Amino acid sequence: MADPKGFLKVTERELPARRPVPVRIMDWKEVYEPGDKHVLRRQAGRCMDCGVPFCHQGCPLGNLIPEWNDLTWRGEDRSAIERLHATNNFPEFTGRLCPAPCESACVLGINQPAVTIKQVEVSIIDEAFSKGWVQPQPPERLTGKTVAVVGSGPAGLAAAQQLTRAGHTVAVFERDDRIGGLLRYGIPDFKMEKRHLEARLRQMQEEGTRFRAGVEIGRDIAWDDLRARYDAVVIATGATVPRDLPIPGRELDGVHFAMEYLVESNHATAGDTVDDQITAEGKHVVVIGGGDTGADCIGTAHRHGAASVTNLAIGTQPSAERPEHQPWPMMPTVFEVQSAHEEGGERTYLASTVEFLSNEAGEVRALRVAETEYVDGRRVPKSGTEREIPADLVLIAMGFTGPEKDGFTEETLPAVTDRGAFERDGSYESSVPGVFVAGDAGRGQSLIVWAIAEGRAAAAGVDRFLMGESVLPAPVAPTDIAITL
Repeated sequence: MADPKGFLKVTERELPARRPVPVRIMDWKEVYEPGDKHVLRRQAGRCMDCGVPFCHQGCPLGNLIPEWNDLTWRGEDRSAIERLHATNNFPEFTGRLCPAPCESACVLGINQPAVTIKQVEVSIIDEAFSKGWVQPQPPERLTGKTVAVVGSGPAGLAAAQQLTRAGHTVAVFERDDRIGGLLRYGIPDFKMEKRHLEARLRQMQEEGTRFRAGVEIGRDIAWDDLRARYDAVVIATGATVPRDLPIPGRELDGVHFAMEYLVESNHATAGDTVDDQITAEGKHVVVIGGGDTGADCIGTAHRHGAASVTNLAIGTQPSAERPEHQPWPMMPTVFEVQSAHEEGGERTYLASTVEFLSNEAGEVRALRVAETEYVDGRRVPKSGTEREIPADLVLIAMGFTGPEKDGFTEETLPAVTDRGAFERDGSYESSVPGVFVAGDAGRGQSLIVWAIAEGRAAAAGVDRFLMGESVLPAPVAPTDIAITL
């Protein structure tokens, strides 16, 4: 185990400092300063190597957390990355973007702040890349089988890498102009610079994975043609249909879905020319929705130079402490101050948007909002509490309802659940033979760590379908509901 007395000697979490707000909102670089190696090892030494390590259960990937904490504390960094890669294809993504359900399940967290698992993880992989330890792992032999993966987000990339390493010839199709899906155009660079994505894609290309950007299945290639060309197909398109807010004034200029705004901003950050870009510069911005996507919009608006930013959430403000109904080791809903929230703006809870108000030019000028009240378990606007909030740009970040279904024919459309996701069996196979579903397309909107876990598990299902058996690990079944959720 790590330092046997580490959790007794070091009782507080130590994390790298965030760059000063006035500095970081002037660029798109990641917000964290480089970490101190001595602090990292001290934090890894707090891991108790519990008899029952609940962090394993908290992580859908089943990451071997006590093992790589111990190796980090001992300074055996190369062995640490080998144990980390044994269960996680992309720790550079999860270490930056995952909300760390493993830390919520940390046994030390019962009576002390949890081990800084996420920071240890990202430090291990960053060091491995910097020292050239992340090398291609091409298969020793090819099976002669072909697989098409539709979607290049974390689920699709995980499935593709696993299947390529198993010896299959894999092509990843992405409708955008670059590979990466949500990682490319949904996540701002201040949360994850795209150089980390590029480094992993280079490794995958050298292993043999083929990438086909700018190809939309259902339009450029029919789904039945794709199924005829390949021995198996993996749908990993994500849950990209946004939840709308159908109230008066929704059609006004200046009211957009969050992802419209973030995608254009990410294109511009990458150096692309974006005609008529949606920008927050000099505007009063209102973000509707208090989740991660809303926070991404807030941080982006600050970097655009917004005049003001207001964040509205329809529900109550979460408690700063773990609620009684979400005991350890569950992942609790608590009040969170992300880096974007530190940068300014106002957060308002129990706010129900009633109407978008326009100026004479047909542009949004304000929102009429009311206090939220609960009636028979429903959240409704409270009469008599209406007020106006100035707004030149409104971003709807209320989550997503499921995968897009355009482009399918009646014969190629997989069966759909009552929640709008694609159905799949215990091997991740859909109702269409040879077509598998991984990630948010089958699970619904979820965490990046679940996407990678399902991509790995779906790859095992595909491998078994093609070869009769598989040695690929399958971390989760599609019906698994983790206690952390």
